[in-house]
Amino acid sequence: MGIKAALPRYELYCYTVVLFLALLWAGSWIIEASNENVSRREFKENVKPGWYYFGRKMDVSDFEWVMWFTTFRNHILFALSGHVIFAEICSIVSPKHRSLIYMLYGSLAVLITMGWTYISLILSHCIILYSVALIKRKWLCFVAGLTSLATFKMEPFNTWQEGFVTGSFDLQDVLFYGGCGFSIMRCMSFALENCEKKDGNYSFFDLIKYNFYLPFFFFGPVMTFDRFHKQANISNLTRKEREMWNITIYALVHLGAILMVDVFFHFLYILTIPSDLKLVNQLSDWSLAGLAYSNLVYDWVKSAIMFGVINTVSRLDQLDPPQPPKCITMIYVFADTYFDRGINDWLCKYVYDYIGENHDAIIKELVATICTFAVTTLWVGPCELVYIWSFFNCFGLNFELWVAKFFSLPPFSTIERGLMSEAMSRRIRGVFNAVNFWQIVLYNVLALNSLDFAQLVAKRLLLKGFPLSTLSVLFVTYCGMQLIKERERKQALLDYPEPEAPPEPGKRKAE
Repeated sequence: MGIKAALPRYELYCYTVVLFLALLWAGSWIIEASNENVSRREFKENVKPGWYYFGRKMDVSDFEWVMWFTTFRNHILFALSGHVIFAEICSIVSPKHRSLIYMLYGSLAVLITMGWTYISLILSHCIILYSVALIKRKWLCFVAGLTSLATFKMEPFNTWQEGFVTGSFDLQDVLFYGGCGFSIMRCMSFALENCEKKDGNYSFFDLIKYNFYLPFFFFGPVMTFDRFHKQANISNLTRKEREMWNITIYALVHLGAILMVDVFFHFLYILTIPSDLKLVNQLSDWSLAGLAYSNLVYDWVKSAIMFGVINTVSRLDQLDPPQPPKCITMIYVFADTYFDRGINDWLCKYVYDYIGENHDAIIKELVATICTFAVTTLWVGPCELVYIWSFFNCFGLNFELWVAKFFSLPPFSTIERGLMSEAMSRRIRGVFNAVNFWQIVLYNVLALNSLDFAQLVAKRLLLKGFPLSTLSVLFVTYCGMQLIKERERKQALLDYPEPEAPPEPGKRKAE
């Protein structure tokens, strides 16, 4: 049935009230657990002094967040500020050569930060993949690229290559693997786009300018070569109306999100609590559900902030970077489940859409998802937890297609189209969406926390909490799904307005 199916307004008001009260209730349980257990032995390592004047301690268990906004904050602000200054000067003086300035500044920043041996290592991989790109065989580009990526993700090759980089400081390990991993993905994009080029080849200089664009170098996002090459070589630079205002608002929104996360970390210890399984066992079913959900929301917020800061700089360079990930609250299908839109765009373009085509054939979709998650597993880093995460998400993506195919057959399709109103169809689909949402939560929370925590949440909600906790959580989720669908309905009406009905015969149109 159509996405524009509407529900009565009073029904949506009820859904809003139920969802709001449920979130407040679950949040109060988590706040209570955070306040009452702050002195536990398991909390001492991850809960450190925070707001002294308010007497609040802060959850610092997320190494990546702490790294970005403490140790790495001054380095990244200094490096990106320099990039913005040089980029703006070049855009005014010589806009035709701005991509060259980006490359020179980026290469110099990487050289100063990591040393000449690191630059040499990156260039060696670039030269190998460029040489393979000249052969113009996609399968060979994939083999060479994935082999290069494996050397940074699997022992003993990653440790052996890391040994070439001398010097020691707090961020060297993170910068080493981040820069190398994203470089390989960019080199593969370059090689695959070169295979598509009909006349001649892109130059090695094009690859270097693409790879050493500093805002994307260490932490992404990955912007495919065709998009970067086209945008970075536009010489007629003109900003759209209110573009700088929009960029400023975009930056302020992310600054506000950083402050909001900092506030929450002082009151909700959502990252530390799951590590203490004894405490988790004592929590209510509602607390566990809220804890699992909030962990996914936080990971989305973190990804959106990190990429948002970098994207602000790239927008100042008049590039159109990959957008932040879709909020986990708005996701009820596995196809939208990702935390890095750049990697997702890369995988869709070169693997998932290339093999799956229109994603209607079951066998092609199965092969496409298996290949996609095989590459994803290598990108994340092969280990037991990643294997489990990949398997369940691959299964979920295919299961959606199987269910959709099954219910598109008679008599189900006949009943939905002929005997059921659009509003009722939307309600029934909302039930399935609610179940699917919690599959997404459970399949992904194991990668964010631990397998033990994910198993505990699943047992409490599906087995021990059945039927009261299970059905109540699903009902609240169903309310949320209907509100999301209402938002999508309104957006669809804006994007695809319904045509006006023609005037009835015999009646003149009112002036």
